[in-house]
Amino acid sequence: MTRYEGEEKMKAPDIETISQELEDAILQMENRNERITSVVGPEPEPAVEESAGGTKIRRQPGKKRVSFLPAGERQKKYRREQRAGFQMGKAGYLDEGLIKPGDAYAAAFLIPVLVMIIIFIQRGIFPFGEESFLRTDMYHQYAPFFSEFQYKLKNGGSLLYSWDVGLGVNFAALYAYYLASPFNWLLILCPKSLIIEFMTYLIVIKIGLAGLSQTYYLRKHFNCQSFGAAFFGIFYALSGYMAAYSWNIMWLDCIVLFPLILLGLERLVKQGRWGMYCICLGLSILSNYYISIMICIYMVLYFIALLIMEKRKTLKEYGKTFLRFCLSSLGAGGFAAAVLVPEVMALQSTASGSSTFPKTFSSYFSIIDMISRHMGNVEVEIGLDHWPNIYCGVAVLIFFLLYLVCRKISVREKVVSCSLLLFFYLSFSVNVLNFIWHGFHYPNSLPCRQSFIYICLLLTMCFHAYRKLDSIPWKHRILAFWGAVAFVLIAEQTVTDDAFHFIVFYVAVFFLALYAGLMYLHQKGVNRNVLVLLALGLVSVEAAINTTVTSVTTTSRTAYTQDNDDVRELVENGIPKNTFYRVEKISRKTKNDGAWMNFPSVSLFSSVANADLSDWFRQMGCESSTNAYSITGSTPLVNSLLSVRYALYSEIPHESSLLTFLAESGETYLYENAYTLPLGFMLPELLESEFYTDSGTPAEVQNQLASFLGCSPVLTDAWGEVNSQSFRFTPDRDGEYYVYVINKAIEEVTVNTGEESRTFEHVNRGYFLELGWLPAGQEVLVTCSGDEILDARAYRFEEDALGEVYEALKDGGLTVTRWQDTRIEGTVQAAEAGTMFTSIPYDEGWTVLVDGSPVTGRKVLNAFLGFDVPQGAHSVTLTYFPPGLTAGLILSGASILCIGAAFGVSHFYRKKSGAYDGADGYDETAASDEGWLDEDLDTDLDIDLDFGLDEDFGYEAYPDEEIPSDLDRKSERRTER
Repeated sequence: MTRYEGEEKMKAPDIETISQELEDAILQMENRNERITSVVGPEPEPAVEESAGGTKIRRQPGKKRVSFLPAGERQKKYRREQRAGFQMGKAGYLDEGLIKPGDAYAAAFLIPVLVMIIIFIQRGIFPFGEESFLRTDMYHQYAPFFSEFQYKLKNGGSLLYSWDVGLGVNFAALYAYYLASPFNWLLILCPKSLIIEFMTYLIVIKIGLAGLSQTYYLRKHFNCQSFGAAFFGIFYALSGYMAAYSWNIMWLDCIVLFPLILLGLERLVKQGRWGMYCICLGLSILSNYYISIMICIYMVLYFIALLIMEKRKTLKEYGKTFLRFCLSSLGAGGFAAAVLVPEVMALQSTASGSSTFPKTFSSYFSIIDMISRHMGNVEVEIGLDHWPNIYCGVAVLIFFLLYLVCRKISVREKVVSCSLLLFFYLSFSVNVLNFIWHGFHYPNSLPCRQSFIYICLLLTMCFHAYRKLDSIPWKHRILAFWGAVAFVLIAEQTVTDDAFHFIVFYVAVFFLALYAGLMYLHQKGVNRNVLVLLALGLVSVEAAINTTVTSVTTTSRTAYTQDNDDVRELVENGIPKNTFYRVEKISRKTKNDGAWMNFPSVSLFSSVANADLSDWFRQMGCESSTNAYSITGSTPLVNSLLSVRYALYSEIPHESSLLTFLAESGETYLYENAYTLPLGFMLPELLESEFYTDSGTPAEVQNQLASFLGCSPVLTDAWGEVNSQSFRFTPDRDGEYYVYVINKAIEEVTVNTGEESRTFEHVNRGYFLELGWLPAGQEVLVTCSGDEILDARAYRFEEDALGEVYEALKDGGLTVTRWQDTRIEGTVQAAEAGTMFTSIPYDEGWTVLVDGSPVTGRKVLNAFLGFDVPQGAHSVTLTYFPPGLTAGLILSGASILCIGAAFGVSHFYRKKSGAYDGADGYDETAASDEGWLDEDLDTDLDIDLDFGLDEDFGYEAYPDEEIPSDLDRKSERRTER
């Protein structure tokens, strides 16, 4: 009977208690003259005695290494470990040497960071040159949106609405989609001139944090101090997913948090400790709801997997665990509701808000093609093909096979883990699963956005095999190596994708051979520090080569920023601030130049783009797509309707009666457009009720609008001749000319006007090709490549007709007297009661007051905000508040209170019962050394000191079998009490 039996109130055993139990057990064994032995492998060296952390290890030639640990020495050794802060039992013992326990975290963070910085130096990325890491959406969207966010933070702007993004946008929704990472608030400390560098090096830091997070997860998941976890953390940070998508800064917080969410879920299932899971998942949803959708899907799958692999749970315990999981997940969603709810509401008006579930099943590629992408130096896929970017070190081809044959890993775990891997293969390859994983929407390029989860799962499995390597016979390791090589050679013959250069296969075999060489050196007993450094170097070099070859493309930083100062000067000093008009930059870098330089604009490229507005732009002859609309292709009539009064040119335009020069700065010129209508004006009843923007070609639509106003056509036909792949016309008088390509199968055309030649891309989007001012008699030739017939029309814009339209609409215009981000104030003199049209995108968040009384706003011309105005003089006030924000704030507040209360109650009862364990202490049961499934330990006290590969690479001396099952169960019973 131990001293705990019969006590009325039990406290959780402390480490000294457990130490005493272990000492007593060992003393009993010693009294029976028992010794504890451990087999490590053949040792060919002569008999010598070595000291390993105070333990004498005798090596004999031709025999196996034996460790003698009398009880007294073991107790002293154990207490030394505790004083050093190391864990005993399943946590493992770390020997003194060149590599220390904490170095794993430092390596996992610093190696990826250093690799990225070295690549930046080699590529000449600022400040090491004049290039920048602005790639795809980072160039077109993230840099402008970061600039607008920084401008608002520094100038006190509202985070609810912005006039600088498109015609006006719900900034709360844009923030939730692009800017919600807590790191981004550091922009308030960043000067405008260094926003690109802020983003670039924040990406580098997040890549390092991803390696650190994965390493932390592996060590806690397996409850060990293995330095080898850093190798797998580095591969997570420099994986193919990161090579393809590291520029996608808005996703990276979720990639960093994902291993912590996994660890939190494991603690929830195994210990009932839900806090880490709830908070980390909440932060993930808060940072980027889109990637968090995929994380939440996997959490459901992983929760089921954990339940399958759990032992000794009753039905009641399963029910409690399920309830904890549901409540914690809801709490995480509620925590992020303040950004999540407004975003969900805003997405209903986007093109992605109306996706159709696929009706048939199809497969994109074979499993061999997919697995082949585990080889390094394969070109990453960020286009419309469906290839997953899943490289995470070629060594996984070996360790996965070792995982399958390792007898110390339970069959149940293997079945569950491999089932998850198979499900991911199907998710990458099958269209329906691909649709579900991406939030019930097919991704517009950037395929398999959930593949980081697959990478984390596979690395966890391979790390488990790595830890058990010494228990795997040498011949099995050799077979695994040759199996991996055989697969590479088969892939060389079967894979035909252009992303695979022939050298890829030979480099893969080369690195496989190097990893096999490391295993051989370990088998021969090479010094552990040497092996660690060799392995770390090999992992770093392989990951660095892959990242260098497949990632970090650059663009000119100088070209992106060269006119910033000139534009800022003209916007701040050349445009009046007392009234509201829009500005457009004619020579645009992106569709979001307004956000980049912080002026009210028109064009927009964003996933929160209003679908109705995109349709309106396309029907009026401007460029648009599912997530963008642009002033490209606009006529002076469209500019007038949208209140575009000012234009910024990088070259002096041809003299025109429609343009008035205002100012210049450097090589940037500011002009004022003639006939610009105000932000709001009275709309004739006939125009509202009978004008349809989908009534024909854009020229017909604009002429119809003029006709309803009793005006002349604004676009007249300049007759031309179609001849197969060419279209030719000759202007009969001077003027502004446009060409419209009717055949939507044509994507690119070339326009020749005398000695000048211009190429227009994406003409299938249905926008006018702006040819500019042409003199009479100047022949124009439009050509296309391919076999398509170039069916096109040419038009001349009539300036006099525009003047007629302006005169018909200018009376009854809204005179803006004051404007802010979320508020417009003005006056109107209505000749008669009617509808006021505003060039503000329709949004349910707008509240309209006429003379202080609420008026219902409605959608007019299919896309814009309109409202009724009585006859006479009136004051008009428009205010904006994002739909769903109030409900989201209430949900977030309530969730935070509930989470706080739950923590308080949990703290109270744990303190009352004395049931506290150290977060990383001896009783840590989040995951055993055996992975997800706690295997039954030996019931006797035969402690197996398996000095395996983890000892050589990670200095572990105590595997899972060390703590006998009877003592383990006693400890669990006391903790429950």
